Amino acid sequence: MTPERDTIFAKVLTVNEPHYYSIEMSSEFKQLSQKVDQLAALAQAMRRENAGLRLQIADLTESNAGLTARMKTAHDRVTALLEQLPQEEQESE
Repeated sequence: MTPERDTIFAKVLTVNEPHYYSIEMSSEFKQLSQKVDQLAALAQAMRRENAGLRLQIADLTESNAGLTARMKTAHDRVTALLEQLPQEEQESE
C-alpha cells in the first residue's frame, strides 16, 4: 500500500464517524488495497511482457520471411540444376 493511500484511508476512517469503522473493517480495507496494488502491478507486468512478446513476434516474422525467401531461392536453383542434367530415360531410348 502506498503512503498516499494510507493517508487517504486514515482520513476516511477518522473524519467520517471514526466509531463506525471497526479495526477489522480497517484491516479489510488495507488488505483490499494491497490486493488492488498487487493486481495493478501484475497488470503492468503483463503489459510489459505483452509488448516484449509483440516485438519478438515481429522479429521472428521478419526472420521467417527472410528464411522463406532463401528457401525459395535454393529451390529455384536446385530446380534449374536438375533441368540442366541429362535425362537418363530419354538418352537410353
